Amino acid sequence: MNTEIRRPAKRREDVRLITGRGRYVDDIPCDGALHVAFVRADVPSARIVSLDTAPALEAGAVAVLTASELEADGVKAVVPAFKQPHPDGHDGTHTPRPLLAGDLIRFQGEPVAMVLAATRTAAEDAAEAVVLEYEELPAVMTIDDAKAEGAPLVWEDRPGNLIFHWAKGDGDAVMKAIDGAAHVTRLRSRVTRVSANAMEPRAALAYRDDAGRMTICVSHQSPHAFGQVVAASFGLKSDEFRVIAPDVGGSFGMKSGPLREEILTAWAARHLGRPVRWTATRAESLLSDEHARDLWGDTALALDADGNFLALHVRYEVNCGAFVSGRSNAPIGNFGGIAGVYKTPAILGECIGYVTHTQQTAPYRGAGRPDATYMIERIIDLAAMETGRDPAELRRQNLIAPTAMPYQTPFVFRYDCGDFGRVLNRALELADYAGFEGRRAESADRGLLRGIGLANPIEVASGPWTKPTTDFATLRVETDGRITLYSGSMSVGQGLETALTAVAAESMGVGYEAVNYAQGDTDWGGKGRGSGGSSALSLCGSAITLGAEALIDTLKTEAAQMLGVSQGEIEYDQGLLRAEGNKVVSLSEIATRAAEDGKVLEGAGEFSSPQATFPNGCHICEVEIDPDTGKVDVLTYTSVEDVGTVLNPYLVEGQLHGGAVQGIGQALFEEVGYSPDGQLLSGTFMDYAMPRASDLGPMRSGFVEVPTELNLLGVKGVGEAGTVGGMAAAMNAICHALSARGIRHIDMPASPARVWAALNA
Repeated sequence: MNTEIRRPAKRREDVRLITGRGRYVDDIPCDGALHVAFVRADVPSARIVSLDTAPALEAGAVAVLTASELEADGVKAVVPAFKQPHPDGHDGTHTPRPLLAGDLIRFQGEPVAMVLAATRTAAEDAAEAVVLEYEELPAVMTIDDAKAEGAPLVWEDRPGNLIFHWAKGDGDAVMKAIDGAAHVTRLRSRVTRVSANAMEPRAALAYRDDAGRMTICVSHQSPHAFGQVVAASFGLKSDEFRVIAPDVGGSFGMKSGPLREEILTAWAARHLGRPVRWTATRAESLLSDEHARDLWGDTALALDADGNFLALHVRYEVNCGAFVSGRSNAPIGNFGGIAGVYKTPAILGECIGYVTHTQQTAPYRGAGRPDATYMIERIIDLAAMETGRDPAELRRQNLIAPTAMPYQTPFVFRYDCGDFGRVLNRALELADYAGFEGRRAESADRGLLRGIGLANPIEVASGPWTKPTTDFATLRVETDGRITLYSGSMSVGQGLETALTAVAAESMGVGYEAVNYAQGDTDWGGKGRGSGGSSALSLCGSAITLGAEALIDTLKTEAAQMLGVSQGEIEYDQGLLRAEGNKVVSLSEIATRAAEDGKVLEGAGEFSSPQATFPNGCHICEVEIDPDTGKVDVLTYTSVEDVGTVLNPYLVEGQLHGGAVQGIGQALFEEVGYSPDGQLLSGTFMDYAMPRASDLGPMRSGFVEVPTELNLLGVKGVGEAGTVGGMAAAMNAICHALSARGIRHIDMPASPARVWAALNA
C-alpha cells in the first residue's frame, strides 16, 4: 500500500468537533417541537394500581401518553431474538419488554408514562404531577437473591429466575485432567456492573419533513438497524420514514439496540402529529441506559508438574437484569476468549443467566471479551504465584506457536494467524519488565507497595463469530471531480471519517482531501452495519475497495463513450482516464457529462469476512499502592497489539488508550450499585466514579503486524482491544502489589476503601 493510506494522518474531523461545529441530535433546531419527560418507577418491583395523568395536564402538559395509547395504536415492542439452551433440552427465550410499563414494574427507572410540553422544564414539572399508585412487591436484586430457595420471581414462567444455562466443551476430559493434575488453581471472582456513560447522552428528535415523511434523528451507532426496528414497531415500509444519525458522541454498544425512549419519541410524533424531542439528563442516563457486565466467575486451571496447562473450567453466573433479549447474549457470544492465546488441551465453559429486578444488561465496549480475558489471565497470575513461577514465563511456555496456525482451540474459536510470543516479548521489553524488581524495592523504601500485571488478550472481531455480518459502501463522483464516500459503517468517535476516507483515496488513487465523507442517513443507501465489533476497516474498508473497483469500471465505460474508443483502451490513473493519442478526461468532466444525461456515476461494494478475525496483544500495567490510604496509582501502562496491518498509528493508539482507560476504570472505580431494597446508589457522577487523566501515568503503545488474509486490507480490528486487556492487566497489577502483604485476591473495583480494608483485615 502507498503512503496515502498508511501515513499517520491526524483526524480530519477533530477541528470541526473541538471547535463546537459538531452536529449532534440536540443541536438540530426544530420549531414547535414538544419536549419529553418520562415518568419512571421509583421502586424495583410493583403492580401498577392506578395512573392519574390529569394533574400533569393541569400543570401545563400538552399530552401524557401511557401504555393504553400504545396499545390502541398497535405499536409493538421489538425484542431482538434470544434462544439459549438449558441442560434438560428446553430453550430459554426472550422476555417481552413493553415500551411503557402498563401492569408490572420490574426495575427502578422503568418508564411508565411520557409527558410532553412546550419546554423541557415544563415537561419535567408536569411529570412530577403525575400520580402513580402501585402495590409494591418483593424484589430480587442480585444473583444470590434470584437463585435463593423460594425467591420472588421476576417472571412467573421462569422458575428459579433461571433464564438460560449454556455449556460447551469436553466436560469429561476437563474433569479427568483436573483430578489428575499436579496443581489446580481455583478462584471465584467478580466482574462488576457498569454503565457506558457516553459523552453524549441518548437523544432523539422526530418530525415530518416538507414532504410529510417521518424523519427520526437519533444518537445511535447503527441507524439502518434502528430503522428496521422502527418499521417493525409501527408497521411501516422502509421508504415511509428516514433515520438520521448525525455526529454521535460515543456509544460503546449501549446505543446499538432498539431502545425504548427513542422509539417512544418517534411514536409520540406520529401519534400527536407534532415534532417531538428527548435528550436524557446524566442522572436519567445512569438510571435508564442499559447496564453491562455483572457476573461472577468460578475458574479452575489445572497444571502438570512442569507448569504446562492441562485443562480449564470457567463457569459464569450472569445477572441479566429484568429483561432478556438478543442483547443478553454478549457473555455467551464471546465466551470463546477464555481459551486465550494458550495451548490448553481441554476446556469447559458454562454460562448461567438469571433475571433480577435491575436494569437489563447489554453489550458494552468489548461485550463479553473483557470478562473472558479476565477469567483466564487472572487465574494464570494466581497459578504462577502458587507454584512459584514468573507470570510472564508461565504464559510464554504455554503460548500457541505461530507454526500451529491456523489453530482450532478446544473451545469455540479458530484463530487464523498470530505470533503471540513476539507480541509478549515486545511488550516485556517496552515495559522494562526485567527492571521491575528494582523499581519495587525503591517503592518499598518509600513505604509503598508496587505491582505489575500482565494480560494477553485475544478478541473476536469482524463477527459475530457464529455468522459474520456484511458491510456496504458506495463511492460517487460529483460534478466538481470530488468523490463522496457513503459509508455503511458509523463513526461514533473512533475517527472513521479519517480512516475510511484514506481507504477511499488510496483505492481511487486521488488525494486524501479529494474525498467527501457521508454516514448515518438511511436515505444515502438502504444498508449499513453501523458501528460494532471492531469491524469498520475489515468489513467496510474492504467494501470501499470493491466499490472503488466497480466505480472505476463505470468510469471507463463512460470515458470510452466520450472519447470514442473501446473500454479496453481506457486506463484509469489517479483521477484521470486516458486513451492513446493523448486523449484524457477528468473526473469532473466525465461526471458533468453524465449528469447532463441524467446519470449518477457511482460504484457500490459489499464485503463479509469468511470468518471472524482475532486481534491479540499483551498489556502490562504497573501500579503503586499507599497502604495507609488504600489509594492505587497507575504508574505506567504498556500495550503491544497485533491488529493486523496498521493503517494509521495515530488512530490505533487512540483506540488502545481510550479502551484501556475504560478497562482500568472498571478495575479501579466504576460500579453500578443498588441498595438491598432496589434503589440505585450510583445515580450521579458523585456516586459513580469515572477515570480522569490525572488517574493515569504514561501510556506506551507498540505494534506487531501479522496481517490476516480474511479481508482485503489485512486488518484485524482495534476498537475493543484496549478494554479487553485493560481490566485484567490492572487487576493483576493491583493483586500483585497486595501479594506482598499476603493477600491472594481482591475483587474489582479496587477502590481505596476496599484496598485499605483488605490490607487491614
